[in-house]
Amino acid sequence: MQLNNNKILITGGGSGIGLGLSERFLNEGNTVIICGRRADVLAEVKAQYPAVITFTCDLELESGRMALYEWVRAEHNDLNVLINNAGVQKWVDVADDHFYENAKQEIAINIEAPLHLIFLFLKLNSLTTIINVSSGLSYVPLVKVPVYSATKSFMRSFTTSIQKTLAARNIEVIEMIPPALNTDLGGKGLHDAYPPVSEFIDSIFQQLKNGDNKLTFGMSAMMAKASADDLQNVFNRMNP
Repeated sequence: MQLNNNKILITGGGSGIGLGLSERFLNEGNTVIICGRRADVLAEVKAQYPAVITFTCDLELESGRMALYEWVRAEHNDLNVLINNAGVQKWVDVADDHFYENAKQEIAINIEAPLHLIFLFLKLNSLTTIINVSSGLSYVPLVKVPVYSATKSFMRSFTTSIQKTLAARNIEVIEMIPPALNTDLGGKGLHDAYPPVSEFIDSIFQQLKNGDNKLTFGMSAMMAKASADDLQNVFNRMNP
């Protein structure tokens, strides 16, 4: 993937990894579009980075995804990079009263939304690159977030498949595999002890410059190379 002169859509670009990507891609000389459901968050990013383009939509809903695509098709039909970053993480137990309700939301945002957006944006003749954000938990689940872990395993498998099938159309598909980072994913304060997003962004941009299509960092880099026994040991440590 070339790192400048792109027009890039980053879902969930107003906070966490999405915001870190937005900042870096802007600095690299790209046009950056971000979307999210919280208009106030997008307005704050716009105030800090006037060059960023924002669109408010709810990717949990099919109508929100269609609205995003139709707007891009009408206003930015030279868009060439889609980054499926938006995600939600619920700390749940299968016996919780609201388990199914929470699980449906995670599946809609973490699986249905990126699949639908890929299907839609492949209609743009300008599309050259898709980046799907999975997780280190796609290798080893954290049992406190069982649905989130499973959705990221799905995205790892799906991304591997479309890397093969879309190569025939000269569309590059990249998997970004973050470990736990200091973001508000899952709730404020849960990940304060983990590495900052800035270190992750520096690492993955170097990997992009190297032409890699599987971007890892820290714990996820270790898990990507681990044996089955190593992964079982990690599972035991993570889930005492």
